[in-house]
Amino acid sequence: MKVLKQFLIIIGISLVGEALNYLIPLPVPASIYGMVLLFVLLLTGVLKLDAVRTAGKFLIEIMPVMFVPAGVGLMVSWGVLQPMLIPVSIITVVAVITVMGVTGRVSQFIIRRGKRGEKQS
Repeated sequence: MKVLKQFLIIIGISLVGEALNYLIPLPVPASIYGMVLLFVLLLTGVLKLDAVRTAGKFLIEIMPVMFVPAGVGLMVSWGVLQPMLIPVSIITVVAVITVMGVTGRVSQFIIRRGKRGEKQS
């Protein structure tokens, strides 16, 4: 029963994300609204981590299985994708390098800022 309650909390937050996506005219996916809302609720303490921990761990554990249908879809669409293989590959490599670089820089900034705060204390 505990896990069912946790799933219902997560699904409820996702539903609110869907509603926000409908109400706010921005090109942001509903899942992003839901994740940001969940993050804010956890950060502010309105929602305790224990209220969604078990269901969240389960969803993370089964995440690789969720990529199987997408992979099968790519294999089925190979004939359509083959002419675009080089441009898509270049875009993917550039995007991965950009995301890794930005993530590294932001992480370094946060770590340095945290160390500065420790020294002042």
